Amino acid sequence: MKVVFAPDSFKGSLGSVEVAAALAAGWRSVREGDDLHLVPQADGGEGTLEVIAASLPDLQWNVTENVTGPDGRTVCARWLMNADHHAFVELAQSSGIAHMGRLDPFGATSRGLGEVIDDALRRGAHSLTVALGGAASTDGGSGVLRALGLEIRDSKHRPVREGLAGLLDLAFVDRSALPHLPSGGIEILTDTRAVLYGANGAAYVFGPQKGARSTDLELMDQGLRRWATALDEAGFADAAQVPGTGAAGGVGFGLAAWGARIAPGAERISELTGLRSTVATADLVVTGEGRLDPTSLTGKLVGHVLEVCSTAGIPTRLVVGQIAPGMNHSALSLSTLSGSSTAAMLDAERWLFAAGAALAAEF
Repeated sequence: MKVVFAPDSFKGSLGSVEVAAALAAGWRSVREGDDLHLVPQADGGEGTLEVIAASLPDLQWNVTENVTGPDGRTVCARWLMNADHHAFVELAQSSGIAHMGRLDPFGATSRGLGEVIDDALRRGAHSLTVALGGAASTDGGSGVLRALGLEIRDSKHRPVREGLAGLLDLAFVDRSALPHLPSGGIEILTDTRAVLYGANGAAYVFGPQKGARSTDLELMDQGLRRWATALDEAGFADAAQVPGTGAAGGVGFGLAAWGARIAPGAERISELTGLRSTVATADLVVTGEGRLDPTSLTGKLVGHVLEVCSTAGIPTRLVVGQIAPGMNHSALSLSTLSGSSTAAMLDAERWLFAAGAALAAEF
């Protein structure tokens, strides 16, 4: 029996590489002779680099040191490059919310991501894939472009502050020191269709996750509109209402305005990992994520895996950390197995092993 394990990460517990390994170990404890294939997945958020590294050959890890973190403290960021000089960069490594000492919706910056991109280019990258997700900032990608050479000035020609706060003082930008995209271009991966500003924009959709109060959102949105206007006046691509540009607090917009192309994260990672070809001859595919809710099956990673399997006519089973109230689904829940969501999170590897064993026992 050929079984493919293609889960997402279980946020707050384990990455998708670890989730796939634990499920497979549990399965093997019951059905030792089966043909097991581990194809962990990601959607462009935290952990994407580990998935790519586990799936593609000839990749080398690199480290950029003394990177400006989202709250100004320095961090180290890892990234990948292959033999063809294509670099894979993950925003969460340099500018992720996990690096924040405390949330700061107006002061947090994406500058670190720009510093990592700059380092990759200096080390010979001809093209890049940038995974967006888990950002601490809502600065519209202004920090990224500043690190790459863009100057952002106020009405007195002074450099503005970092973060969204600086966009409120913005009068104009000077792109003369900003380089062109690398020859092979930049691809950005995201799992959201949010735009830069407006009701479906970065501030209103994601601001509360980054410490913004409801009374802050209108002002934040105004700053993002001001930023979009300034880039438009400077001759950048008009990308503010393109789906996906609201990703990572608007970093999607900053990079798209520079000329990067947006790609759906889950679909692109499934291509890179060869998911379709692997499941084509499978007898069963096991996928899952930390929490199953109505959005899981429509546009999120798990929904994409299920769609791929449905198209190929392959049976699937879901393993999740917990199931949202009101959802009637046959997914195997770690919270049910362990007795509580707290117990499941505290020892996720144990309960994923148990889930894998329980699934195998059904066959």
